[in-house]
Amino acid sequence: MTADALTSLVARQPSITGAEIVASLAPPPQFANASFDNYRPDDDYPSQAAAVEALRAFIQSADSGPKKGGGRFGRRKPAAPARKPGVYLDGGFGVGKTHLLAALWHASEGPKYFGTFIEYTALIGALGYAQTVTQLTGSALICIDEFELDDPGDTMMMTRLLGELVASGTRVAATSNTPPNALGEGRFAASDFLREIHAMADNFETLRIDGLDYRRRGIDGQAVAYLPDTLHQTVADLREAGRTVTLDTFAGLIDHLATVHPSRYIKLIDGVDAIALTGVTQLHDQMQALRLVAFIDRAYDAELPVLAQGTPLNEAFDDEMLGGGYRKKYLRCVSRMIAMTAATLPA
Repeated sequence: MTADALTSLVARQPSITGAEIVASLAPPPQFANASFDNYRPDDDYPSQAAAVEALRAFIQSADSGPKKGGGRFGRRKPAAPARKPGVYLDGGFGVGKTHLLAALWHASEGPKYFGTFIEYTALIGALGYAQTVTQLTGSALICIDEFELDDPGDTMMMTRLLGELVASGTRVAATSNTPPNALGEGRFAASDFLREIHAMADNFETLRIDGLDYRRRGIDGQAVAYLPDTLHQTVADLREAGRTVTLDTFAGLIDHLATVHPSRYIKLIDGVDAIALTGVTQLHDQMQALRLVAFIDRAYDAELPVLAQGTPLNEAFDDEMLGGGYRKKYLRCVSRMIAMTAATLPA
């Protein structure tokens, strides 16, 4: 990697193979140790604790048949209550759905895979549909974070894939995001999801998880915005301390994201300790905004702090976007960007 590529995201032209995508299908670093025990349900929202118990039961029901070699008089494993082979975590962003999905993955026996919707569609793009089915067939559990309904083609392709996997014995768990302040929207998202996978609707149990965005509980509601001189000095200090901090203009990054497939965004930030952006402005182009959302999702999963100068990042999406069909995406991204600009690099 060149010196420029170490210090600038725009200088990077990443590629990713199907094998690399498969190898990466595990919970991101921030959820590497996620468990049901270290999930902290909010007592004000009983549905959170109820979801934990429902997921524990989902695991128990995965192997409720008789033990091999038990014979006529052999001891049999007690049968767990019959449950559907799929579970869908429905609720607002920031209520811990990804933590619970990762906890389910960690507590389940393999073979198993964990990835975002976009990672699975990227895998199909890299390997082809038939080879992807072959790769995933035989897995005990497929976890899909941030199931998307934006692209009908991708949604139905994933529907077909999940249908084949469930028919072969694979269990599926999925999450999606809805804004907590949109009355009824969470439940509408659940019905939309089940309608889109109409052939499999009866295979999914929907778990509603209510609550407040945990990222907003201990931080201010505004993204941190640096003054220009302060930003450059902070970047210099971090680099002097041996940290790999990229520095790009906001406009330059937005333009560059259009040249990189979203499945490769994770490679853009490979080896990076923090991201610095100058000249942040409000976006008015929907495609640019959606690419930024996808990029922030990957950077957030990698636990990267963001140092930004200009318009506070929580104001990056205009009012029309925040009131439109992708509102839930933008609100989730705003929440994440506020948290990322408040984050600091560990010592």
